[in-house]
Amino acid sequence: MTELAERFIAIPDILSASPIFAIGLTLSAFFAGNWLFARIGRPLWMPPVVLSAVMLAAVIAVLSVDYIRYQEGARWIAVLLGPATVALGIPLYQQIHHIRAMWLPIVVTLPLAATLAAVYAVVIAWAMGAPPEVLASLAPKSVTAPIAIGITEQLGGSVPLMMGGLLITGVVATLCVDLLAKWLPVDDERILGFALGLNGHAIGTARAFEISHTAGAFASLGMGLTGIFTALILPLVFRF
Repeated sequence: MTELAERFIAIPDILSASPIFAIGLTLSAFFAGNWLFARIGRPLWMPPVVLSAVMLAAVIAVLSVDYIRYQEGARWIAVLLGPATVALGIPLYQQIHHIRAMWLPIVVTLPLAATLAAVYAVVIAWAMGAPPEVLASLAPKSVTAPIAIGITEQLGGSVPLMMGGLLITGVVATLCVDLLAKWLPVDDERILGFALGLNGHAIGTARAFEISHTAGAFASLGMGLTGIFTALILPLVFRF
């Protein structure tokens, strides 16, 4: 093998050694996913986060980039997930008058819905003979990523597996809420937003903001309360 060929083969390792490469690759996939999403007509079944994830995975596979190195380089972006979630408090403040008017339905709905969101997946996986690690990874699938990662690690699950379930849950929940809203029908933006945030976490919240600021605020509320409720209850209940 010539020296030139050896240098060419070593390019992925050299690039992945720098966090700038991982950050740049992630941001490029994000913008490319949003561009493609707009070009194909903004389908609900294929949100931009899925397109970005597929593109990113393909590039990593083609370049033979070591995933552990990429993950270490991209951790700086993951750190921003927490502040980004907290920033959703701004639309909540702007819609506080609507939230106060709906406090009773929210208090009644949240515990039941958040519990069912965790239980049904665990029960189905348990009935199919899934090991404890898989059960622990599926339990927080309806919670926003920053909180779900902490819950998964506490329960002894697999974070990569949980992230896969998180992505699928967000897409399916968003699609189902939209279809059911048309079928029932439900046109109250507050109800739609809360359902999207509670079941579809960040993906559902992004869809809610496409509907209106009111729907986005209630989605933020549903996502945040679901995360808090699940983080407090799930580690205790899961042991039983």
